[in-house]
Amino acid sequence: MSRDNENEDTTRYKVVVNHEEMYSIWPADREVPPGWRAEGKEGNKAECLAYIQEVWTDMRPLSLRKKMEEQAQQ
Repeated sequence: MSRDNENEDTTRYKVVVNHEEMYSIWPADREVPPGWRAEGKEGNKAECLAYIQEVWTDMRPLSLRKKMEEQAQQ
């Protein structure tokens, strides 16, 4: 086995999202931590990060987005 293969990440991940609609990845074989829920996407690290990059287009937390919308309407 080559040294590169020893360092290769073979972990399966799932995409998780919290109440502020902020995304992360979590090992698929572990229970999702409190405050987070599974988004439904699983795969290797690169696949999950690509999915997050595609769907998480506004990095601001949900509470900030709502507050800014309220201020804009006033």
